[in-house]
Amino acid sequence: MIWQFALRYFRARKSTSAINIIAWVSVGAIAVGTAALIIVLSVFNGFTGLVKSLYSSFYPTLKVVPATGKTLLLTDSQLKAIAATPGVAYLSRSIEEKAVLRNGNEQTIAVLKGVDSGFTKVAGVQDKIVRGKFDLGRDLGYLAVIGLGIESALGVDVEHSQVPVNVYIPRRDASFNPGMPEQSINNGVIYPAGTFAIQQEFDARYVLVDINFMRTLLDMAPGEISALEIEVEPGASDGKVKRRLQELLGEGVKVQTRMEQNVTVYNVMQTEKWVTYVFLSFILVIAAFNMIGSLSMLVIEKQKDITILKAMGGRNSLIQRIFLSEGLIIAGAGSIIGFTLAVTICLLQQHFGLIKLGGGSFLIDAFPVEMHLQDFVLVSLTILVIGVLASWYPASRAARQEITLKAT
Repeated sequence: MIWQFALRYFRARKSTSAINIIAWVSVGAIAVGTAALIIVLSVFNGFTGLVKSLYSSFYPTLKVVPATGKTLLLTDSQLKAIAATPGVAYLSRSIEEKAVLRNGNEQTIAVLKGVDSGFTKVAGVQDKIVRGKFDLGRDLGYLAVIGLGIESALGVDVEHSQVPVNVYIPRRDASFNPGMPEQSINNGVIYPAGTFAIQQEFDARYVLVDINFMRTLLDMAPGEISALEIEVEPGASDGKVKRRLQELLGEGVKVQTRMEQNVTVYNVMQTEKWVTYVFLSFILVIAAFNMIGSLSMLVIEKQKDITILKAMGGRNSLIQRIFLSEGLIIAGAGSIIGFTLAVTICLLQQHFGLIKLGGGSFLIDAFPVEMHLQDFVLVSLTILVIGVLASWYPASRAARQEITLKAT
């Protein structure tokens, strides 16, 4: 009965047309706020998904790193135990160190990452090659795959000439001697064979080489590595596999998920998303003021109905619930319209890329969009809370109204 009264009041023609207009303005404001929230949150989801896909090309699903220091030592038996852990699909050992690269008169500082043959199973750099080929062979000398920024800084041409690039790395546990600096530095030669382009963070920083080249250059012991990179099986839980590996290897190492490897980037993106959500929610707050005005005028309009209901034995709680329901109908109608509008716009953007990104240096042409169910739930709860709060005062006022029956 409560919802019947509320629907009747919402649809009925009022004696003053301004009440109808304000009610529909409230519906429209909620619809616009709802659509804006869903669309913006979906765009943030799209950019987050894009960043994750780019990072997955270089960073593994899980990474085992030393808890302290720069290297860890894993025996063959430990590697076999890790490979046999449920959920683990592939392993790849890596050694990283900063180095100075020199090609003729050009030089730059880069991070040399030595990887083994399993690297292509845990990362996707081989799919991001823009020139040359992914080859770290060592038949005629150690080959390398370099980032696009490194290629530009060194002025090398990986497609038309194999120019040797000199590598200089400080010796481990060696003090620097100004008189004979060469005694404090190990050097080697690599031949760039391919160039990858993922994003500037990787392109201007990393050079991939064979792990044996790095082990020789750094005088590292067999089995000594900087990190162990792991790809999990499809459908396996990253968190569960992480916990199993942490229990297996103990406190001497840290097992990091892809998010933990890039925690700053993900935290910034999540913070931006929630700040945007808070600011856009003010659109719904403004719509709530329209609801308060609309319901207050409706209470005045329906004074006679309220009096009759009370005279027939209706309690104050009944009257209050009727007008609370009226407010929820206004909020619900606006949210349904807003959701429909947002889904339509997001689908059009996904299929046709209506809104383009400015400039021509982006990896994609149009704004990426991903709709997540949790965003719809969050916005629905936000509208519910705002709708109840906005309806509470007019509904309470209607419930407190005194019976004023007049004799005729």
